[in-house]
Amino acid sequence: MKFPLSWLKYHLETDASLEALAEAMTMAGLEIEDIDNPAEKYGEFTVAYVKAAEKHPDADKLRVCTVDTKDGEKTIVCGAPNARAGMYAVYAPLGTYIPGLDFSLDKKPRKIRGVESHGMMCSAKELELGEDHDGIIDLDGEWEVGTPAVVALGQDDPVLDFEVTPNRPDWLGVRGIARDLAATGIGTLKPHDLAPVEGTFANPVAIELEWPEACPVFAGRVIRGIKNGPSPAWLQKALTSIGLRPINALADITNLISYDRCRPLHVYDVAKLDGPVRARRGKGEADRFEALDNAEYAPSDTMCVIGDNARALGLGGVMGGTLSGCSEETTDVFIESAWFDPMITRATAKATGIDSDAKYRFERGVDPASCLDGIHQATQLILELCSTDATEVSEITLAGETPAAPANIELPLGEVKRLTGLDLDRAEMVRILETLGFTATGEGDSLTVSVPSWRMDCSQKADLVEEIARIHGFDKLEALSLPRPPVRREAPATVMQLRARYARRALAGRGFNETVTWSFCEKSQAALFGGQGPGLELDNPISSELDVMRPTALIHLLTALQANADRGQADPRLFEVAPIYLDDSEKGQRLVATGVRRVTQDRHWAGTRQPDVFDIKADALAVLDAIGAPTASLQTAAEAREWWHPGRSGVLRLGPKNVIAEFGEIHPGILKQLGIDGRVLAFEIVLDNVPQPKKGSGLKARPQLDRADLTPVRRDFAFLAEATVSAETLMRAARGADKALIADVSVFDVYAGQGVPDGHVSIGVEITLQPRDKTLTDEDIEAVSNKVVAKVTGATGATLRS
Repeated sequence: MKFPLSWLKYHLETDASLEALAEAMTMAGLEIEDIDNPAEKYGEFTVAYVKAAEKHPDADKLRVCTVDTKDGEKTIVCGAPNARAGMYAVYAPLGTYIPGLDFSLDKKPRKIRGVESHGMMCSAKELELGEDHDGIIDLDGEWEVGTPAVVALGQDDPVLDFEVTPNRPDWLGVRGIARDLAATGIGTLKPHDLAPVEGTFANPVAIELEWPEACPVFAGRVIRGIKNGPSPAWLQKALTSIGLRPINALADITNLISYDRCRPLHVYDVAKLDGPVRARRGKGEADRFEALDNAEYAPSDTMCVIGDNARALGLGGVMGGTLSGCSEETTDVFIESAWFDPMITRATAKATGIDSDAKYRFERGVDPASCLDGIHQATQLILELCSTDATEVSEITLAGETPAAPANIELPLGEVKRLTGLDLDRAEMVRILETLGFTATGEGDSLTVSVPSWRMDCSQKADLVEEIARIHGFDKLEALSLPRPPVRREAPATVMQLRARYARRALAGRGFNETVTWSFCEKSQAALFGGQGPGLELDNPISSELDVMRPTALIHLLTALQANADRGQADPRLFEVAPIYLDDSEKGQRLVATGVRRVTQDRHWAGTRQPDVFDIKADALAVLDAIGAPTASLQTAAEAREWWHPGRSGVLRLGPKNVIAEFGEIHPGILKQLGIDGRVLAFEIVLDNVPQPKKGSGLKARPQLDRADLTPVRRDFAFLAEATVSAETLMRAARGADKALIADVSVFDVYAGQGVPDGHVSIGVEITLQPRDKTLTDEDIEAVSNKVVAKVTGATGATLRS
């Protein structure tokens, strides 16, 4: 909402400075966004008098002017064709910034064709006051040299721009702002009573309300014998100052009243009306009309239409039509002053995409009791600006009933101190309320407050307390420290919170980049990964591409991987620790750690290998190890689901059913349907499936390196086992031989061929022994070795190869 200072002072009697008014507005809750003060922009420019203007000795188009300025007599070289002796011009001294040219004059005189020039005389374009650049500004009348240019140019009127909160539609009129400022004590609200103009003949235009829910009250009158044309300079200046384009006197009058009193009006050319004017429901294509924005609309039956016998004339509370609009040929007008339901107005504007000043006000709630005041103000201005000898005014027709004002509110006086701490006397509370337009009556410790029709936002005693505190000044509230709360031990992080934290650290340490993606996905995408369960389809999705809860975090990670590839990032390695959603009555939401990376081949002189399923398995195991999972007990099996590449994927599980993680290469068919190029490796760890730590042991991040002081001992074993025995089973058996000493077990060789019986395989295993308390003797090592052989033989039937 914008308004110039002069417009505010039309309603507010005050001698306060611009800064004081801005401060009062801010403290009263009117948040100022900007103040455009020409006095600051043109502070260096002043009025100068040209005493002489002679032709430049070395340039036909230049004049050497002797100018009387605030800095004394100056010589200025000027190229303007209208520069002449005896004129008053706008002077810019040396060093002044010229806004229209976006540069500053030199601080020292500049020679132009051998003649020093001390400053500049400016055109309208150079001051951003118009497009005229053919000559310098020739000020009308006589002025005292040194007068600020903004005064001589009529630009000494700052424009304030502030944010209107949705609950205060009365602030959309300058008088509403003046009323609140008057309550702060910075000025006095001028009366400006709208005296009724009596009609001399019956209103020939009938008004009918066929849809009173949308338009419950409608006032109108006819004025005959007027002359429409350009509005006067003061009105055009008022509108241009707030960013509106003057059109003609009738249109400018309605715009003025809309911003002055927050009372939107519409004026029809009576000659273009056919029968009564009625508020009704729209009739679709039968009501198609061209609006003032030059677009066509076909109002549905959920929209309020103002029409006559022949056609729709406009959308009630939103925008009028072109066919019934006024032009310079208009002589008889019908003034519409109605009240439209905010919800219906908002829905109509949203459906049509129209954003008008009328819609902006009606959807917030125009004063329902202002219909007649709007008619009176419009009548006065039309008679003042458009009257002729033949002008005559009809009686006012008022159809329908004005919506009821808010109910009276009982305000216990002690409520102000209880809610705010302010200790105000009764007289001050009454003064504030009555200055704001409320009426406060009653005796004793309570007030009965009647709410004005323009304050529909006030419905309870807390609203009144807020008004009193706002006007008295929130800055006057006593600052009190809250009582110190009792010291409480912070609740420790849960196991799942710690697991998520350690998983993120581990993956970041392995070169993965964390992402945050949607918990929703498209139904067709979910179907590629097993589909979403019943109850996980969204009733009100934020978009058609995000209509179900995701069954896996792989979906968005894969598409993000491709998006990065499209922008030149070959393998960004992405991960996310976040929930997925499954149809499981016991645990429908599960926390997962998911990572993806591309199978890429780097170009290097030494040659490199492509990452494969074992690399992504190592990434998954690193996460599991970091979160304290029993990695030594995990079994690897080729049982990954259908979206994993068969033969290049697997699962890590505890026992036959508890799947901790899936890993491997994504199925090429899935990648193709998602539009993913190349091959992709991924893993998904279900953190909820990792066993809880033993009671009392807590969960701690595992060190990535064993920092024992004693040197580890490594021993190799070659076992001869049946080909059906998995290396994983053999390794797990070896690891369980002595959990205290055996720190690691790894396979270094697998051989089948000459020297190995048919149906058997030789598996070479390296055992790492990590002493803790003392150096191991040969006897200690031999004892552990015997345990390893015995444990492997018992678990797998394998024997030590000779």
